[in-house]
Amino acid sequence: MNWQAVVPLIGLLIVIFVVGLWASKAVRTSNSFIQEYFLGNRNLGGFVLAMTMTATYGSASSFIGGPGTAYTEGLGWVLLAMTQVATGYFVLMVLGKKFAIVTRKYHAVTMVDFLKERYRSKWVVLLSAFSIIIFLFSAMAAQWIGGARLIESLLGIPYTGALFIFALSVLIYVTIGGFRAVALTDAVQGIIMFVGTLILLIATIIAGGGISNIITDLSTENPNLITPFGADGTLTPAYVSSFWILVGVGVVALPQIAVRAMSYKNARSMHRALIIGTIVVGFIMLNMHLIGVFARPILPGIEVGDKVMPLIALEVLPNWLAGIVLAAPMAAIMSTVDSLLLLVSSAVVKDLYLNYIQPKASHTKVKRLSMGVTGLLGVLVFIMALDPPDLIIWLNLFAFGGLEAAFIWPVIMGLYWKKGNKYGVLASMVVGIVLYVLSDQFYPKPFGLHSVVLPVILSFVAYVGVSLVTQKRCLGENKGKGIHIKGTRP
Repeated sequence: MNWQAVVPLIGLLIVIFVVGLWASKAVRTSNSFIQEYFLGNRNLGGFVLAMTMTATYGSASSFIGGPGTAYTEGLGWVLLAMTQVATGYFVLMVLGKKFAIVTRKYHAVTMVDFLKERYRSKWVVLLSAFSIIIFLFSAMAAQWIGGARLIESLLGIPYTGALFIFALSVLIYVTIGGFRAVALTDAVQGIIMFVGTLILLIATIIAGGGISNIITDLSTENPNLITPFGADGTLTPAYVSSFWILVGVGVVALPQIAVRAMSYKNARSMHRALIIGTIVVGFIMLNMHLIGVFARPILPGIEVGDKVMPLIALEVLPNWLAGIVLAAPMAAIMSTVDSLLLLVSSAVVKDLYLNYIQPKASHTKVKRLSMGVTGLLGVLVFIMALDPPDLIIWLNLFAFGGLEAAFIWPVIMGLYWKKGNKYGVLASMVVGIVLYVLSDQFYPKPFGLHSVVLPVILSFVAYVGVSLVTQKRCLGENKGKGIHIKGTRP
């Protein structure tokens, strides 16, 4: 066991636990457990908002799977990955003030809460909650696998043992601390990511004899590695451009990101987060994916791409510094895991249990159920992660695409188009989800595009078309029930 590399990771875990315990005081003393546990009482400042968005989005896919794929594909994957730079800016600009104002008006704690109040349909809520639970299980499994791969490489222990250590570490502080613990630890982890990726990139370039020497080595091995088209030429302009739908535009619809757009304190905090988040995401994404490519001449023949990050860090850095630097991907993974755990827990407790099973449940019962569900979900994901794929990035991106196909138009059009109704939402979600799953499994690159593109386009057509056709019917039903649909204007 490499104790010099392990000690810094243990130090990180201790810091995270301390922050989680400190944040749990707010959970214990809050007058509104739901608002505090799942939304941090809507009190995030600009820096914390930027870092929690960055840390949540920069997951095992970015820090473990992304460099692993860049190692395989070359500089073309770096170009593709950089479409993520404007993600935080785009999310806060599209949702921004309007989403925060409307969700406060609705007293919405989750994205499904917003959909429930906007469309007034039980079926919209149920389909939304089940979509979140199903797709985010895939995303959470990817994070569990990434964390276990990292610990496995550092400690030299079997994968199952590494997975158990990682799962136990995360479950403790998330279960007791809730959203505030997640956001504050994300801020710590975001700083670690920023510094760690810079150190590792510099060390990798030095170990490879400089950028020009590395590029020469890559070109000698395979000239396609230094082109925009990937090692085997599959990264076509159409595919790379359409990938931005998945990791740029569509991120607005990711529940784990959207919930942060309703959690900030004021407009000043949001504006500050726009700038900080954009800079940090661009810096981290460029560094991480360049590290993956530049590692190829230094460590040729790595068969499992997800091991590139820990192996290159241990190769080019002193053991003690490698441990500090590897705290960056561990931080990214933990910050995403905690966010997804809380999100799925809120879908079960808030969106299903409190809405349709026991609306008048006591404060104590809700608190116990929330923590219990969070812990149980962690155990279930642990079981899912016992048999990992070779590259977790595809598992994570599958989950991203499914959530975006389901939610992008119900959220955006629900904010900006008053004629949208529950029938349009149901049609949009069903079309988006079904087409995405079919495309991903049987026709992954229709017309050379990413498999998320056509489902997103056709789900938009379904939303608008069905909403217009059923407009009179929906108005008649609402009048018959005496329901006044709340507008979305603040």
